[in-house]
Amino acid sequence: MFLIDCPYCGPRAESEFRCGGETHIERPGPYDEVTDEAWSDYLFYRQNPKAEHRERWVHAAGCRRWFNVARDTVTHRIIAVYAIGETLPAAAGEPR
Repeated sequence: MFLIDCPYCGPRAESEFRCGGETHIERPGPYDEVTDEAWSDYLFYRQNPKAEHRERWVHAAGCRRWFNVARDTVTHRIIAVYAIGETLPAAAGEPR
């Protein structure tokens, strides 16, 4: 178990949170020009790197708010926690 620093509640146990998958995914558009292949890629395909990854998390057993986490998927080390709508903090590196 590890601690996640909720940007709204502070550090809490991992068991209070749920991962919502990859973040910073752009919806294809304009809608009337999107191919079936591009739409299925958007809906179903996600990166699953063995390295640093950006994810959405929700504090399910706390404030119930969503936020972003940059996390190493091998070591589970959390690199940065930042609010939805914000970009990855500069100290953590550039977003992919």
